Amino acid sequence: MHLVIFGWGNESRGDDAFGPLLLRRLEQAAWPGTTCIEDFQLQIEHALDLRGAELALFLDAGRDTPAPFQFKEIFPSGGLTHTSHALPPQSVLDVFRQVEKAEPPPSFLLCVRGESFGLGEALSPQGAERLEQAGAFLEKLGAQRTADAWRALLT
Repeated sequence: MHLVIFGWGNESRGDDAFGPLLLRRLEQAAWPGTTCIEDFQLQIEHALDLRGAELALFLDAGRDTPAPFQFKEIFPSGGLTHTSHALPPQSVLDVFRQVEKAEPPPSFLLCVRGESFGLGEALSPQGAERLEQAGAFLEKLGAQRTADAWRALLT
């Protein structure tokens, strides 16, 4: 099983660091057959990173996300413009579909609710707790890395 995991965010903006911090935990866990990709934001080019993947996971922080986090399956969505630089993961999946003329792999989003996103801020106390909860949830995902097993854990 080839799994691609994207973690994005800005570690200089408080809870926006969730994606990269969770991704580093996964890198340390060294899940077999996994490619980890970190960036400040998702871009069109990330669609190419999905080539050959059998499963994809996107890790991010959100302001209006239900606490402590939301885990959901995501699907391609249109509406991409040629001037887009930052994209939601659904648009990355849509770019993959357009470029590869094929469906993207089953894809999931783990979005952790953040409270503090100001430049130079540290993780919020609530964010630090939610980060730990999301890390524990990732261990469940790692135990069974299949789309069907992950669908059973949807929140």
